[in-house]
Amino acid sequence: MSGRPVDGAIGAVGHGARLGVLDIGSNTVHLLIVDVRLGGRPVPQRSHKLTLRLMRYLDEDGAISDEGVDALVAAIGECAEIARSEHLDDFVVMATSALREAANGEEVVARIEREADVSLDILSGADEARLTFLAVRRWFGWSAGRILLLDIGGGSLEVAVGDDEEPAIALSVPLGAGRSTVGFFHADPPAIADQRALRLYAKAVLDDAVAQVRPYGKPDHVIGSSKTIRSLARLAGNLMPGVGDADRAVLTRGQLDDWVPRLAKMDARSRAALPGITPERTFQIVAGGIVLSEAMRAFGVKQLDVSPWALREGRLLQMLDRV
Repeated sequence: MSGRPVDGAIGAVGHGARLGVLDIGSNTVHLLIVDVRLGGRPVPQRSHKLTLRLMRYLDEDGAISDEGVDALVAAIGECAEIARSEHLDDFVVMATSALREAANGEEVVARIEREADVSLDILSGADEARLTFLAVRRWFGWSAGRILLLDIGGGSLEVAVGDDEEPAIALSVPLGAGRSTVGFFHADPPAIADQRALRLYAKAVLDDAVAQVRPYGKPDHVIGSSKTIRSLARLAGNLMPGVGDADRAVLTRGQLDDWVPRLAKMDARSRAALPGITPERTFQIVAGGIVLSEAMRAFGVKQLDVSPWALREGRLLQMLDRV
């Protein structure tokens, strides 16, 4: 199976088509299949997710271990088989920071393409930010005005600002929840000194990001996306009436700063019992919370809305737009 666009998709979309995107992230391998038609919103039909936490397979040189590569190839192969069974009109396999930054990334990509019979689209950090920004813009609409996007993945934090569907600036910084956990935490629960070290590092990285973003003006709306932020919002945030029958999920910095120290005192097993903290996020939710707290503080954000759409949806929307 190829991860490249399928010729039949152009004719099919007018009457409806089935599209698939396989997202190879730092934490999970996630296949999303949707039905689309011109002028309509993507309707999810199938989702298949496998948790790998690739950061734990990195050696001291930043290469993915043989064990990690084996697990990755198996997971992608499993998802590709599902995609084949769905007879998709178009299918894209995309990889983010986990493969982009691995010391042996080129070798790993070659093996994946050979053994899983797919073609990988390796996204840059800026590409991740732009696609996620597109998804967020479509979800919240033009009434949101100038948007500041914060998206915390496993390997990186994406930041974007803009008035349109294409952001005026799109950044990616090395502050992912998984990367921060592996790089700074040496025990479970993490030591206070390690938490402080992460906060200081995040502040230094974010100071530079803020300086780059500042010339583009103050945002009208601040939006957070990604599973990490959705998990934190479900735990610490609150729901408000939204448009139609949809709830609006909102997270304040005060709520976040109240919960993060409590999460940091629990071990991973205990955190998994809390609402919103799924088993695949429990190990990295503390680092994710610290990064989000520092990001909100750096950008002067007291409250953000949480988007249910993120990178995968942005890539699907891009596929549909190109048709």
